[in-house]
Amino acid sequence: MSRESEQKTYRTESVTVTFEARRCLHAAECVHGLPEVFDTAKRPWIQPDESTAERLAEVIRRCPSGALRYELAGGGTETPDRPTTITRSATGQLTVRGELSVDTPQGTRAETRAVLCGCGQSRLQPYCDHAGPCGQ
Repeated sequence: MSRESEQKTYRTESVTVTFEARRCLHAAECVHGLPEVFDTAKRPWIQPDESTAERLAEVIRRCPSGALRYELAGGGTETPDRPTTITRSATGQLTVRGELSVDTPQGTRAETRAVLCGCGQSRLQPYCDHAGPCGQ
């Protein structure tokens, strides 16, 4: 299955939100930041019309895994953090923010946020999927 088919896209006139479920580590930054938009009890669970594009972008940038991304109608996307930062959790996960080029089995991906596996047991290498001890 291609990575493109694993993504869900939600569009409004002002913003497109993309969600890649396999990358979600349930930090809940989205749900806490904009509960009127990100509501797991609703279908679809992402309702981007319930907020402004600017507020959506602000909350999506809090998603540590990069499972949520956005593109503004005028073509604006997330500006990477500078300098790039890497933070290791107590269990070994690497949270990375900045202008990233991530090598995956599907090819190289440009990213601005990612949580990388630190134990080698993820089935979604190089991303963490909570399968091993670093995700505990």
